[in-house]
Amino acid sequence: MPVFKAPFNGYSVKFSPFYESRLAVATAQNFGILGNGRIHVLELSPGAPGVTESISYDTADAVYDVCWSESHDSVLVAAIGDGSVKIYDTALPPPSNPIRSFQEHAREVHSVDYNPTRRDSFLTASWDDTVKLWAMDRPASIRTFKEHAYCVYQAIWNPKHGDVFASASGDCTLRIWDVREPGSTMIIPAHDFEILSCDWNKYDDCVLATSSVDKTIKVWDVRSYRVPLAVLNGHGYAVRKVKFSPHRRSLIASCSYDMTVCLWDYMVEDALVGRYDHHTEFAVGIDMSVLVEGLMASTGWDELVYVWQQGMDPRAS
Repeated sequence: MPVFKAPFNGYSVKFSPFYESRLAVATAQNFGILGNGRIHVLELSPGAPGVTESISYDTADAVYDVCWSESHDSVLVAAIGDGSVKIYDTALPPPSNPIRSFQEHAREVHSVDYNPTRRDSFLTASWDDTVKLWAMDRPASIRTFKEHAYCVYQAIWNPKHGDVFASASGDCTLRIWDVREPGSTMIIPAHDFEILSCDWNKYDDCVLATSSVDKTIKVWDVRSYRVPLAVLNGHGYAVRKVKFSPHRRSLIASCSYDMTVCLWDYMVEDALVGRYDHHTEFAVGIDMSVLVEGLMASTGWDELVYVWQQGMDPRAS
């Protein structure tokens, strides 16, 4: 399966929602602590080497996350360590990029997510404890959501409701928001330790998953959240990212500081259905293709990006 070697440490990988062979990768120099960043746009190909870089963009600070526009096939949004949010258009030459740069967050921007239903706006989550709502055609953010008491590591849109999103924070809470309401509509004390990631089920808009420093993944139903639907144990260290499958209701992918990527079916007793140990450093980025069922990608601090089919060995050629 294709492997790409980046010059910096991998932080995030995202499949294009328009082209089944295209991915974007966010990377940071020196493990994101100090130094530059780079965004890579990769193309999968049937022959060797299997993946090639079509374009890259250098940044003055670490790139922690990237997402594709849901309305323009060549546009991507990047979350930068200097607090900025940058917009790139891969159809334009590199000197013309970034086409926009927003500077509002007071600290590192850790995640970015494009609205999949409205397709006109995106969210950023930051270590300044806030989430911001943006639109491409606005010169500044539309709104700032400030309730969390510590870093917000991820904010992600509900797949069915264009006004609803969830946020995961180091304050140990998962919060549900409706952009039409003045404050959060639900606060779930989901873990006793920092919550690093969250994602919505793509087939049940009331179900979401959280992952934490406590090594667990928990699945929640917002209609009855006193007790989680499932608690998934199997990672040896903090679970950095969690992602629901776009094709199977009960399938979840995760990656961890234990250097593994895991697949879970939270509806069965033996929930751990796959474990991949191809990374040799912290595994911090994971994605599942919307366009190709079973196609996965991961990246980590070993500077490698792997793309593989579920059930296959990511290291196999």
